[in-house]
Amino acid sequence: MATMKRERCTRRAFLGAAAGAAGVFSVVPRYVIAKSGEAPPSEKLNVAGVGAGGQAFHDLSKVALQCNIVALCDADWNRAKEAFAKWPDAKQYKDFRVMLEKEKGIDAVVVATPDHFHAVAAMGAIQLGKGVYVEKPMAHSIGEVRKLMEAARKYKVPTQMGNQGHSFYGCRMTKTWIEDGAIGDVTEVHCWTNRPTWPQGIDRPTDTPPVPDTLDWNIWLGPAPERPYNPVYCPHNWRGWYDFGCGALGDMGCHILDSPFWALNLGSPTRVSAETSGIMKESFPKWSLIKYEFPQRGKMPPVTLHWYDGGKMPERPPELEEGLRMGDSDGGCLFVGSKGKLMCGTYGNGSRLIPESKMQAYKQPEVPYPRSPGQHEEWIAACKGGQPAGANFDYAGPLTEVVSLGNIALRCGQPIEWDPVEMKVKNAPDADQYVSPKYREGWTL
Repeated sequence: MATMKRERCTRRAFLGAAAGAAGVFSVVPRYVIAKSGEAPPSEKLNVAGVGAGGQAFHDLSKVALQCNIVALCDADWNRAKEAFAKWPDAKQYKDFRVMLEKEKGIDAVVVATPDHFHAVAAMGAIQLGKGVYVEKPMAHSIGEVRKLMEAARKYKVPTQMGNQGHSFYGCRMTKTWIEDGAIGDVTEVHCWTNRPTWPQGIDRPTDTPPVPDTLDWNIWLGPAPERPYNPVYCPHNWRGWYDFGCGALGDMGCHILDSPFWALNLGSPTRVSAETSGIMKESFPKWSLIKYEFPQRGKMPPVTLHWYDGGKMPERPPELEEGLRMGDSDGGCLFVGSKGKLMCGTYGNGSRLIPESKMQAYKQPEVPYPRSPGQHEEWIAACKGGQPAGANFDYAGPLTEVVSLGNIALRCGQPIEWDPVEMKVKNAPDADQYVSPKYREGWTL
């Protein structure tokens, strides 16, 4: 769990706070209130999905083990057909706004859409007092992140971001070893991924094929700028386009950066710089190298964190024995400390001190952080009045900001100096367009 202080929200306190924030009881989910004759809070939650195919189908399948899937929303009904078949009693929609207006019995919402749609869908649910699970990254921009964090606090709703590694035991073990001083003071971290596995470094297509009958292109675009439909954007390759995705860093950063972010209490970087295959107008580059500079945190020394994607990798550490792989198939993380090195996989799993002789000699301390029942299970428990989930928006927001800052540096084409209080790039005023992009007319937070 995140190290911040947690206070258990009693049902009575939740009810009073939510009523005060919204002014009416209608924003309080029915599972919080145990009126005479109604089912107790331990009943199954009624959950809706904004996004039904792909990752959304996976998330909903996990949630469905403990909840009722009562409504499904997807702009692409061909993409959603597997979910429609699995939950035939769930009401079907293309526009989440219509769904939230009509389905009064929804308790919580799972948002698993392209990145540009995360914030508008999550905000719509939050403002109605519904618990929200949002796939990583939490939002498409830092401005959206800040507004979602503020709204979640105001309406006191349970939240969770879908970076499942934060619930894994390996992530807790990595944090424990760092805190135990297993490798001394950490001043350098290297993180890498095998992404992108989709096209990047390309220009916008010029052809305008017809929109499939099963797709509502206007709804799919959501707040993104107007452009003609093309299958190069959806359903699969949206991640590589600035207007819809967050590139390789956005896809995997909330996973791979999570362990160092948590273990080292990183917070906000002061400076971020990027080297790329070339800045493109429409899409992320084929590869990027991003360097974050984090200041001293208490007794922890400054840290330089390096990100690699598009086939780029850090140098193989000489301590790693021949024949052993760095990280795992998706990527990994290497911590460099004053007394040694620690390597782990994409989700903080598979932690090892290197060389192996040092691992064998290390007396592992007891991990003080409680085991998690799972990322989805944490959120469901929080929705029923339990502890806040580990990757709730107060934790996930700052982590997502770090990811977003890497992409801002990438697009600016120069090192950026970040002021987290003013939410400004101090040395590049033009970067405001990336910190808080404008929405297409008709869309708002």
